Amino acid sequence: MQPGSTNYIEYEPIGIVGAITPWNYPMTNAAGKIAPALATGNAVILKPAEDSPLSALLLAWIAHQAGLPAGLLCVLNGPGELIGEAIVRHPLIGKINFTGSTSVGRRIGGIAGGLLKSVTLELGGKTGFMVFADADLERAADALVYSAFNNVGQTCTAGSRLLVEAAVAERFAEMIVSRLSLLRIGDPLDPDTQFGPAISARQKDDVLRRIADADRDGIRRLAMARFPLPAEGYYLAPTVFLDVDPAHAVAQEEVFGPVVAVTPFSDIDEAIAIANGTRYGLATTVWTGSVMTAGRIARQARSGIVWVNTVHSLYPGSPYGGHKDSGMGVEMGEEAVRNHMKSKSVWINDGSWRSPWA
Repeated sequence: MQPGSTNYIEYEPIGIVGAITPWNYPMTNAAGKIAPALATGNAVILKPAEDSPLSALLLAWIAHQAGLPAGLLCVLNGPGELIGEAIVRHPLIGKINFTGSTSVGRRIGGIAGGLLKSVTLELGGKTGFMVFADADLERAADALVYSAFNNVGQTCTAGSRLLVEAAVAERFAEMIVSRLSLLRIGDPLDPDTQFGPAISARQKDDVLRRIADADRDGIRRLAMARFPLPAEGYYLAPTVFLDVDPAHAVAQEEVFGPVVAVTPFSDIDEAIAIANGTRYGLATTVWTGSVMTAGRIARQARSGIVWVNTVHSLYPGSPYGGHKDSGMGVEMGEEAVRNHMKSKSVWINDGSWRSPWA
């Protein structure tokens, strides 16, 4: 500190934040972007995905009814190539907060970088779900089925890569089969439904194409009894591929559907190498009875989130974000609040300052 000077820091709103959300978990994703932006004094322009626009309109209506001043939250529906691009490029919008695919995130990041705009990008994932022989296998099997098949696998942190210690691999596969046979399939509007349809015909076809590619390459599927699917709707059967080469596309690319690639491992070094061996780095899950094993994986995992003996644990005060191709910046936590403000350093001198050249 300079003699006779006082320094303080002011945090100011960015101004207008453009929030672009995906079709999965549309209300949650919108709220996670709107809350820190409004709390720090910004206005928000929200563009929901074309496949799930109505919840955003409902949220805006609720905010209006609750007394939010007009203009602080606006919803613009429409295609990403038109509305989304206009939001990203608009000179009065100072920050972009996007959740979606890595390919679209790269494009948004490139445009925003050229315009020197702040961005938060929450992108794809390919969670490595590690199960060690010393884990509580019953709870681990419950967690895997929930993680991989909740929302029909349309979750960026879905446990879509099952890495299981070879000594218990066959037993664990049998436990998965028994649980999948009990899933309640049906109308997504029915509260009792656990396994509903894909979001669209396009998404269903994309998942089926990836399954067909793995079948063509001779990857063995887990044998299951016939999975009864409703006659109407974009339903997909849970699919589990066994003994998958970690380099295969089904173990590397985000399928975004009810598909799991199973790869046995022999020891912790191999498990960590496989878990880190993708371009994604959003979440890592480990099930083990060893504190030492859990601690080592937590340190070495190249991902923004590590879950030990739990799945999908979230808290608004804890940051959520990915490494590598899973994005940049975080949502939630103090970090998300700071990311919606600009800092200003203010220096005040008491009159004693003299030029060094005097």
